[in-house]
Amino acid sequence: VQLQASGGGLVQAGGFLSLSCAASGGTFSSYAVGWFRQAPGKEREFVATISRNGVSTYYFGSVKGRFTISRDNAKNAVYLQMNSVKPEDAAVYYCAAKYVRSYTDVFARSRSYDLWGQGTLVTVSS
Repeated sequence: VQLQASGGGLVQAGGFLSLSCAASGGTFSSYAVGWFRQAPGKEREFVATISRNGVSTYYFGSVKGRFTISRDNAKNAVYLQMNSVKPEDAAVYYCAAKYVRSYTDVFARSRSYDLWGQGTLVTVSS
């Protein structure tokens, strides 16, 4: 499976943006997926994760209630809806996938993931 993140761009603080992670070359429904981000000069951090069946989700504290992760396995895609965007949300966002047997497990650690897409840049104007 190969991953490609898209949807980044310039957004005004308080605005919204939707990121997509498209998968190709495999059975995407066998993978749990996570979104991570890395701001300049900072370490990569966890943002959100979703189980292979979409039932389980888990969020980083600062985005909980503002961001929503979802997936459409029929379209081989995972989405990150970003609402009420803050300047501190500015970063390169990456999607990652982990092959799992469990339908409901989620993973917040970057080292849990086997596959990574290229990043998409989110810039926030204040």
